[in-house]
Amino acid sequence: MSKAKDLLVSGLVLLVGRGRPRPPAEERVVPEAPARPGWELVALALLGLGALCAVMFPVTYGFNWPHPTQLMGASLGLAFVFIGAALVVTAKHLIVTEELEDDYPPDEHPEEQELLVQVVHESGDRLTRRRLFVLGLGGAFGALGVALVTPLASLGPVLRIAPMFESPWRRGRRLVDENDRPWKASDIEEKDFYTAFPEGADKEDLASAVVLVRLPKGRFDLPPALAHYPADGIVAYSKICTHAGCAISLYRAPMFQPDEEKPALVCPCHYSTFDPADGGTVLFGPAGRKLPMLPLTIDGKGYLRAAGNFDESVGPSWWGVRNRKPRNA
Repeated sequence: MSKAKDLLVSGLVLLVGRGRPRPPAEERVVPEAPARPGWELVALALLGLGALCAVMFPVTYGFNWPHPTQLMGASLGLAFVFIGAALVVTAKHLIVTEELEDDYPPDEHPEEQELLVQVVHESGDRLTRRRLFVLGLGGAFGALGVALVTPLASLGPVLRIAPMFESPWRRGRRLVDENDRPWKASDIEEKDFYTAFPEGADKEDLASAVVLVRLPKGRFDLPPALAHYPADGIVAYSKICTHAGCAISLYRAPMFQPDEEKPALVCPCHYSTFDPADGGTVLFGPAGRKLPMLPLTIDGKGYLRAAGNFDESVGPSWWGVRNRKPRNA
């Protein structure tokens, strides 16, 4: 009896419900427009091209391709062009433009706010591939963001910092010139400036290049830890300035002593000046750390050889080398 009663009540409810009129559909504010899948594909293609061009910026930056500056400029410029064109296509062909004219009400009312929300919602109804379009838009702007932050890597090492502390110098390695000719101690004269590299090593390595100068033996004022670093008055220092990483390429050799200032190594970028007689300490300029010094020795044939590694890591202070000792590569 209970089941029959339930069926009877359900039937009456259905009959009563069918007799009532259905609620009217919500009236649209923005007129319904036909879908345009062709223009959607155009916008998606432009976003894809923009993302591809933006990705080419860090790729070009990371690889040693010819004309990198021009390629990076072209990739970034084209990325902006394609993404901008995609936004123009979206605004012109995929978003319904509706103008509503009305007087400003004296106070805000919830009805006007709901109407505005409805207008915004209905204006995007023309997009049939909305999720794909949002994904393409996010990918394009994400790739563009990566391209814009990529140059920050030039401020210093990003991921692999271990190579920054490697040095090709080790005990017994001969010093050679840019043509791989070994330097003899007799080749190094006072009041002159020489560049040397470790024999058999890559000259492009950060810690390879050193500067050689010869000073009168009585002029040295080295700390005890560096007292054995010179070889017959010859000292060697890293060629990389500790301020901004420029190359030390000037040598101040007084011609009229003692009226002129003492000998000094000078960086031409910001004129940081270092004392070769005092372990490469800073005499002038913005450098906040002395030049790393390389210990030298002279073999039985008169050739200059390294007696060990640098006393400090090579590179500017802002690379984080103050508390890191150099190690052999």
